[in-house]
Amino acid sequence: MRDTSGTRTSNKRAVSRFSRLSIVISLSASALLSVVGPAHAAPTKDPLPADIPDYQAALNAVKSTDVRNAVCRFLRSPLPTGGAGGQVETIPETAEPCQGLPVFTIKDPVALNEITPGFVAGTARPLPTEAIKLAQLVSSLSITVNGRNATVMLAPTQGGGWHLAAVRDGDSDAAYASKATLGTLVFVEPQIRGWYQLKLTTVEPLNDQARQGLGGQASVSLSDYQKLVKARYADKLPGSEYDTNGYSSGYGLQRKADDASSSTLLLASGSGTALALAGGAALLRRRRRASTR
Repeated sequence: MRDTSGTRTSNKRAVSRFSRLSIVISLSASALLSVVGPAHAAPTKDPLPADIPDYQAALNAVKSTDVRNAVCRFLRSPLPTGGAGGQVETIPETAEPCQGLPVFTIKDPVALNEITPGFVAGTARPLPTEAIKLAQLVSSLSITVNGRNATVMLAPTQGGGWHLAAVRDGDSDAAYASKATLGTLVFVEPQIRGWYQLKLTTVEPLNDQARQGLGGQASVSLSDYQKLVKARYADKLPGSEYDTNGYSSGYGLQRKADDASSSTLLLASGSGTALALAGGAALLRRRRRASTR
């Protein structure tokens, strides 16, 4: 008998993503109509966001002891000094990794959306349901610890749920992702670390990299934005000459120096408890490849 569990899971995620973005489109129209009514008439936010599947599992993950301990180990580790290409440093296990650190909580996770490969290639229509996908969830800390903040990154688990993918220095990802409002989507163009807000079919930049990505324009249509990213990346997708020559991790506009120097705590393969500290560029390279698959 043929195993169709993988197909069912894939179809379930596709339907979930379509439903999620369809809700955003519907809410966008509702939000525009509601401006003529009293402010108190705005609908109450659902405590379990409809745009994130298995959200309770994500909440359970960020509140778990394992994730908290991973964050504590990260905060105890020194920033790498050898540059983005430096040697990976293994962080030793400790019985009480959070002992002696200030008390902190990990905020509720928010969606980290990215542009889809089909949108970049020009094969997908310039519609929110086809242009944007949910890639990961991100959470930041309630306070700075030893002068540092951190972002907890969750990845979807095969078959449902969420698991810890990485912990990275800073909280910019969570800060930008949290700017999504009723009827809008926030997404990242990971190749340049550009953050954008999508209002119906209008794309607006949220940071300097995004403004550079739009050529200094205050906003563009989703259709025009597709033309920009297609020109930047369509010839660099997997299977292209650019990719086969080994340059798939390096395309895009020049990144800010602070992106290259940020640190990231990655789960080492083969061990659920082993943690390693690596340059943030390694995570960026991995996400770039994932974003074009």
